[in-house]
Amino acid sequence: MNRKASERFGKIASNYASSEVHRMSPSIQHLHDVLPLSDDITLCDVACGAGHVALSFAERAKRIVGVDPAPNMLTEFQKIAKERQVSVEVIEAYAEAIPLPANTFDLVTSRLAPHHFTDIKATIKEMVRVARPGGYVAVIDLEGHTDPSMDDFNHQLEILHDPTHIRSYTAKQWQIFFEEAGLSVEVLKGNLTECPGGLRLHRWCEIACSGEEAETKIFQLLNVAEDNVLDALGITREGNEFLMPVRTVLILGRKHP
Repeated sequence: MNRKASERFGKIASNYASSEVHRMSPSIQHLHDVLPLSDDITLCDVACGAGHVALSFAERAKRIVGVDPAPNMLTEFQKIAKERQVSVEVIEAYAEAIPLPANTFDLVTSRLAPHHFTDIKATIKEMVRVARPGGYVAVIDLEGHTDPSMDDFNHQLEILHDPTHIRSYTAKQWQIFFEEAGLSVEVLKGNLTECPGGLRLHRWCEIACSGEEAETKIFQLLNVAEDNVLDALGITREGNEFLMPVRTVLILGRKHP
C-alpha cells in the first residue's frame, strides 16, 4: 500500500468503522466455516482497517494483532475493540514490510485491502513469513474478471470509486500468487458478494468518499453499459438506480509444516 492510499484512508477511517460492507459479510462467515482451526488461535490482520475481520475472531483468538499504515484506522480498531471488551495489539506499518517475528501466527488475514497493495507478491511473502509452520493465510478481496473487456470496465469503475485502487485480481491469479509463495491452497471461492442484494451506488460512493463528480461518471458508465456487462459484474439496475454487489474472492492457504 502506498503513502497516498494510507493518507486517504486515514482521513475517512470512521466511514470504514461504520460501513455495512466492512462490518460483516457472508465472506467473513464463510472464512470461519472453512477454517480448520480450533479456538485460542493467534491472529494477525494485515491492512486491518477498523479491524472488522480481526474482531470477528474475538471468541476464537487468544491474541489479535492489527497492522495498518493509517494511524486513524488503528484508532478506530482500538475504539471498537474497547467497546466490545476485546484486547488487541496494533502496529503502524505497511503490508509489504510487517515488523513482526517470523513463524508466529496461526492465522494471517487481509480483507478488502490487497487491491491497494503496490507489491502484491511482497505482501503475500510477508504474510507467509509471519505465519507459523502449518498455519494459514487468508485473503478476501475484490475480484477481477476473467474476460479482459469486462475486467477493464470493472477497473474503470473501481478507479473512479477510489483513485488509490491498483488492481482486482482473479481467483486464478490469487491461486498463482499463493502457490508461488509456497502455500498449499485449501479453499478458493470466487464470485462472492459482500452485499447480498446489492449496495446502492450512492452509498457505495459515500463510504469511499468518491465525490459527486466520480459518482456521476460511474452512473453514466453504468447507464450506457450493455446488460451482459452488468450481469457479468453482478450489478443490478433498478429503475434509475444501480446496486453494487462488491464482488469478492476468498482464498485460504496453508503454510507447509
